[in-house]
Amino acid sequence: MRSRVIKMIATAVTVAVLLLGIPSVVIGGILVWQSEENQVRSHAQSLANTVERRIHDGESVDESLLRRWVDPKGKGNSSHVTVSLPNAPSVVAGEGLSNPNLSSTVVTSSGVVVRWETSAKSAILKVLTLSLVLATGMIASLLAGWWLALRGSRQISAPLIYLAAQAEQIGSGQVRASVKPSGIEEIDLVQAELVRTGERMAARLAAERQFAANASHQLRTPLTALSMRLEEIELFAETDDLRKEARVCLEQVERLTGVINDLLNATKQTGAQKEAVDVLEVFNQQREEWEEAFNQAGRELVFTDEAAQPVLADRSVLAQVLATLIENSLRYGGGTTRVVCRAGSSSRGVFIVVSDEGQGVREELEDLIFDQGVSGHGSSGIGLPLARDLMATVGGRLELTNPRPAEFTISLAALPKSLAPDIVMPKGAVVSVGRRRRRF
Repeated sequence: MRSRVIKMIATAVTVAVLLLGIPSVVIGGILVWQSEENQVRSHAQSLANTVERRIHDGESVDESLLRRWVDPKGKGNSSHVTVSLPNAPSVVAGEGLSNPNLSSTVVTSSGVVVRWETSAKSAILKVLTLSLVLATGMIASLLAGWWLALRGSRQISAPLIYLAAQAEQIGSGQVRASVKPSGIEEIDLVQAELVRTGERMAARLAAERQFAANASHQLRTPLTALSMRLEEIELFAETDDLRKEARVCLEQVERLTGVINDLLNATKQTGAQKEAVDVLEVFNQQREEWEEAFNQAGRELVFTDEAAQPVLADRSVLAQVLATLIENSLRYGGGTTRVVCRAGSSSRGVFIVVSDEGQGVREELEDLIFDQGVSGHGSSGIGLPLARDLMATVGGRLELTNPRPAEFTISLAALPKSLAPDIVMPKGAVVSVGRRRRRF
C-alpha cells in the first residue's frame, strides 16, 4: 500500500513538474534570445537615427563616432558596425566576429544602411543560465515531491497497519480490541465498523457459551442419574443377558457424556495467549494424571525432556492436547507410550512426539484422522480435530508423522534465548516475604 501511494504521488509530481518545467525552459530561452535580438535592433535603430541627423546637419560620419557607439566605455565590446552612406564610402568600426552572432540591419529614409553585429555568446550564456536555474528548480520540486510522497504515505499507511492489527486482534479472539482514530474519515469508518463487529462477535460468543453451559448442565444431570440407574441394574441383575445389556447401555451413556464434554470444550476455545511454558512441568502434571491408569492397564508411560528449553504456548492448551494424545494411546494403542520433547534443527523450534507400540492408524484413515467425526474405534471423532485446532491457536501444529505404530508430533516455537528467564532476570538472592518469594 505504501509503495503504491509513493508511486502515485511521485508520478503525479513528476508529470506536473515536467509539463510545467520543460515548456518554461523552452519559452524562457526563446524570450531571452528575443530580448537580446531586440537590444541589437534597438542599438542599430538609435545609431541610424544619429547618422541620419548628422547628415542632415552637414556633419561628418567617421569611425570615431561609430567606436563611441560600439564601445562607449572603452572596454572592448565584441560588436561590429557597418554604416553605408549614399554618396560616400562605408564606415566600419569594431572587431570582426565569428559565428554565432546576432545582427540587425536598419535602412533610413535617406538611404543610409546601418548593420549592427554582436557576439551571441552573451545571449547563449544567459539562455544556459536560465535553463540551469529552471532545471535546478525542477529537481528541487521533484525532491520535494518525493519527500511529500514519503511523508504522505506514512500518514496513510500507518493507520492501515493499525487497522490490520485491529482486525488481527479481533480474528485472534480479542473482540474488544481498539485503536485510536487516525483522522482519515474512510479509515475511521472501517475501524468503527470493526469495533461494532467485535462487539457483535463478543455478544454472540457469550450467548453461545451460555447456551453450551446451560445445555451441558441440563444434559449432564439426567445422564448422571441414568448412569447410576444402569450401574444398579448391572449390579443387581439376575441374568447375564440383562447385565450385558446394562453394560452396553452404560457405555453408550459414557460415550454421550464424552461427546458433550468435547463439544463444551470446543465452545470454550478462544485465541489462547502464548507464554513461556516449561515442558517438564507439563510432563509432570500429565504423569500424575495418567500414570495410575497406565499401571492398571499393565502398560508403561515414559516422559523424556531432551530439549530442556521453554516453549511459547498456552499451558492449558498444551496440557489438553497432550492429554488427548495420551488418552488415545491408552485406549487404542499398545506397549509403552513415550512422550519425548526434542529440540529442532534450529534453535527456534521444539517438537513433542507421542508414540506407542500398538497397531497404529489404519491406512484408509491416515488422511482423515483429523477430520471432524472420523474415528476408527466408534468414538465421537472430536478429540483429535479439537486438539489440532487448539494447537493452531497458539501458533503450533499437530501432525501424524508415522501411522504404524502411531506417532503424533506437536511442533511449537521455542522461547528465544534473549528472553530466557535467567537472562531477563539473572539469578540472585531469593528473599522470602510471607508466602511469596522474590528473586533479586
